[in-house]
Amino acid sequence: MGKPRRILLATAAETVNPPDSIEDTHVIAQIQKAEGNNLYTVKTSNGEPLLVELPARFRSQIWVKRGSFVVIDTSAFGSRGNKLGGEIANIIRDEKQWRKQDYWPQEFAKKSPTFEDSEEESTVGKMPPAELSEGES
Repeated sequence: MGKPRRILLATAAETVNPPDSIEDTHVIAQIQKAEGNNLYTVKTSNGEPLLVELPARFRSQIWVKRGSFVVIDTSAFGSRGNKLGGEIANIIRDEKQWRKQDYWPQEFAKKSPTFEDSEEESTVGKMPPAELSEGES
């Protein structure tokens, strides 16, 4: 039997709204790869890859996918001698609200698409060139 619905709703409610500030040991990172067994490789704002663990309160309740953002806590894992670099403290679900906060890293700022002027003609929507057979010229 699964967990009671009130626990699921409480966990979901705590991940929706961003806090006014985050602790010094908390870092916003982007999920790069799921390693298995609730372990994820994340990229911090300075480009450093870390292996982090998903705590039991989020497992099977809130799903994280590649490219989404999380808040990781690095305080407890700095003194350990293992591969883990932190634990996921919060999963960022409403990214638009979080981006408005002062502590959001500039490295993760949303980039607007830029269109480069290229000399080459676009081939989108065009048929490939027909190959001439040996009999035709």
